[in-house]
Amino acid sequence: MCSIVYELLISTASSYFLGNSVKQFSLIIGFYMAFMGIGAYLAKWIKTNLIYHFIWIEVALGLLGAFSVPLCYFYFWLADYEGFNLFVFLLISLIGTLTGLEVPLLTRVLEKDYDLSDNISNILAFDYLGALVATIAFPFFLVPIVGIFKSSLFFGMLNISIGVITYFFFRQEISMPRFKKRLLLIISLSLISLIIFSFATSASFMQRWNRGIFKHPVLHTEQSPYQDITVTKTDHEFRLYLNGAIQFSSKDEYRYHEALVHVAMMQHQDPKRILLLGGGEGLAAREILKYDIDHLDIVDIDPAITDLALEMPLFTTLNENALSSEKVNVHNHDAFRYLMESKDQYDLIICDLPDPTSEALARLYSNAFYNLLQSRLAQKGIVISQATSPTLTANAFWCIEETLRYAGFNYTYPYQVNVPSFGNWGFVMASHQPLILSYNSNIETQFLEKDMLNHIFYFPKDNRALGIIENTLDQPILMEYYLDHWRSLSNESK
Repeated sequence: MCSIVYELLISTASSYFLGNSVKQFSLIIGFYMAFMGIGAYLAKWIKTNLIYHFIWIEVALGLLGAFSVPLCYFYFWLADYEGFNLFVFLLISLIGTLTGLEVPLLTRVLEKDYDLSDNISNILAFDYLGALVATIAFPFFLVPIVGIFKSSLFFGMLNISIGVITYFFFRQEISMPRFKKRLLLIISLSLISLIIFSFATSASFMQRWNRGIFKHPVLHTEQSPYQDITVTKTDHEFRLYLNGAIQFSSKDEYRYHEALVHVAMMQHQDPKRILLLGGGEGLAAREILKYDIDHLDIVDIDPAITDLALEMPLFTTLNENALSSEKVNVHNHDAFRYLMESKDQYDLIICDLPDPTSEALARLYSNAFYNLLQSRLAQKGIVISQATSPTLTANAFWCIEETLRYAGFNYTYPYQVNVPSFGNWGFVMASHQPLILSYNSNIETQFLEKDMLNHIFYFPKDNRALGIIENTLDQPILMEYYLDHWRSLSNESK
C-alpha cells in the first residue's frame, strides 16, 4: 500500500513539473516494477536474521518514501529538466528494490507457521488489497485533502512505524547483539521524529519553495483535486499560476482577454448564447458581459478556481463580479464531458483552456473535441480558441489551426497579440462560413482597437510552420509539439 502511494505521488509530482503525464506514469511504473523484480531476486542473499533485515527494509523504505515528494520539490528547484528525470528514476528504482525485498522475506519468516500455499496466498492477498486501498485513497482523499507533499511524509512514517511495531512484537526472536537492536530502534524512532517535524514545518517549506520558484510573494496556495493553485501578489499586480504555469497577470490580462473575446464576438451579428470553456477566474466573462447577451455558460472543471473568482476580493474586483451575474451559469465539469451531454446550441464558443501540457489537456484540442464543438454550435456560429504562443511554440500553434481545419471548419483565422506577461500569444477563430472582419467601436476596451485588425492576422514567413499534422485522441501530437520548446530551453541552458 505504501509503495503504491509513493509511486503515484512521484508520478503526479513529475507530471506537475514536466507535463506529459502518460510518459511520467508509464516510465515510473515500469522502473518500479522492474526493480521490484531485482529486489525479489536480491532477497535470496539474505540468509539469516530475516525479521531484523525486514525491519531495516521498512525503515529504509519509509525514509525514502517519506521524503520522495519533498526531494522532488527540492531537486526541481535546483536541477535542470533532464537531471530531474534521472533523479526521479533513481528514486523510484530504490523504492522498487526495497519493495521487492518485502514479500520474499515475509514468506520465509512465516514458513514455519503456515504451509507454502497458505503462506503465499495470505501474503499476496493482503498485498493486493493494500494496493487497492492505495489507489482508491489517492485520488479521493490524499491529493484533494492531504496534498502530495504531506501524503509522502505520512506514509513514510507509516512504513517506519510498521518496522517499529514488528520490532516490539518479535524482539525476542531477533538474534542480534543488543547494541544493534537498540541502534535499529533509536534510528527508527529518530526518523519518525524527523518526519513529524517535517510534517509540522511543511507549510514553511512550501512557502520557501514558492518564493524560490515564483518571482513574487505568494498570497494563496492550495492543492485541488485537479491542480496546484498559486496566487502571487506585489504592490502593482497579482498573478494566478496553475501547476507552476502563469495563467494571467492583473497588469496586462486585459490584452489577452480582449483579444480572446472581442475579435470573435464582433464577427457575429447578434451573439446571444455563449459557451465559455475554461475561464473560471471570470476575466473572459467580464468581457463577454459587455454585450447584450441572453445567457453565458461557463464550464471549468475545478470549483477551487471558480470559488476564488467568486470570493477573493482581488478576483472579484478584477472580474467585476462577472460570475455573480444572473446571465452567468457556472458548471464545474470536464469540458469534453459537458459537450457530450449538453444539447444546447450556442452562437459563440470560446475555448480559454490551459496549454496542452498533458494528454488530458491535449484532448481538449483534438479533432474529436472540435467535432463536439460543432454539434453544439448554432448556424453561423463561431469558435475561438487560445492557441499558445506562435513564437515560442509555433508547431503547437499551427497544430491547433490544422486540427480545426481537419475537424471540418471551412474557415480558420489565426491571429496574434503581444501580452507582456506571456510574450507573443496566439488565437485561432474558426467558422463554417467566411467572415468579413469588422470592429464594434461601441464596446469599451483598454487595448483592442479597429486598426489592429489590419495586422494581427498577418504572420511573417519565418513564423509559419509546414508539415504539421492534426492532433487526435489516439495520437496527441500537440502535447509533443508544445513540450518540445521547453525541452529545447532546458538543453540550451546546460
